[in-house]
Amino acid sequence: MASPAAGVVVIVGSGLIGRSWAMLFASGGFRVKLYDIEQQQVTNALENIRKEMTFLEQSGSLKGSLGAQDQLSLISGCLNIQEAVEGALHIQECVPENLELKKKIFAQLDQIIDDQVVLSSSASCLLPSQLFAGLAHVQQCLVAHPVNPPYYVPLVELVPHPETAPATVDRTHALMRKIGQSPVRVLKEMDGFVLNRLQYAVISEAWRLVEEGIVSPSDLDLVMSDGLGMRYAFIGPLETMHLNAEGMLSYCDRYSEGMKRVLKTFGPIPEFSGATVEKVNQAMCLKVPADPEHLAARRRWRDECLQRLAKLKRQMPSQ
Repeated sequence: MASPAAGVVVIVGSGLIGRSWAMLFASGGFRVKLYDIEQQQVTNALENIRKEMTFLEQSGSLKGSLGAQDQLSLISGCLNIQEAVEGALHIQECVPENLELKKKIFAQLDQIIDDQVVLSSSASCLLPSQLFAGLAHVQQCLVAHPVNPPYYVPLVELVPHPETAPATVDRTHALMRKIGQSPVRVLKEMDGFVLNRLQYAVISEAWRLVEEGIVSPSDLDLVMSDGLGMRYAFIGPLETMHLNAEGMLSYCDRYSEGMKRVLKTFGPIPEFSGATVEKVNQAMCLKVPADPEHLAARRRWRDECLQRLAKLKRQMPSQ
């Protein structure tokens, strides 16, 4: 039997991200209500979760102290949003990345939630000031942006609205830690938050290097997967600087002029179109054909790699 639930969490939207959140909260012993507007969507989501949890348990990768059946018993579907939010301590919105759709959901939730529940969005780029504008419960609102796939990549960016209460961020930070995620506090909203700003900076320069004929698309990816990415899996760019000299002051003293010289050679924002798209697409399709079967197989391989990396990181001595 499952242990007593630690509380109720509502997931609004039963797509890939919603299903991952449901699994994560169930792994932490929370009772999860998975809300969607159509019965078939909920039914399909619950079946997908059942298969995924069974596979994870068989492969030794299931999170949490409860077995798959006990975790599954904590997750239920719901078609009535009023019933779904009753008794909830946290609501995680996971509908598609469409501002008007999300605002409509939040306006609806704003009318029926109490003054205690945290209202959180999984938005990846939409700003809290846009999402939560005019809500009566704005102090209880924030973005908790996960990284796809959330079950295997623990980072969660917590981004407050300018009027979000500090206690809302604190509660959500503690909740994410409880379910095994790695929350970071984004101290004020900025377009792209932090993760996507870093990701887009890398993508932009990667694109320019290929476009200018400096390196092939496949070798560009190798620079990251067998170079920068290996150490970035354990330490970030700032600690890398610190360790690559006799501390940060030494690194900046030694390398700042060279960094500034190189940075001045960076070109304009690429268009991500034309001949370069064809070149990159051809190289990627040689490695992974862009049909559903091959892409799904490669994603499964990626997720298995992430599982093994996560296991290795857990086994490493604490920081």
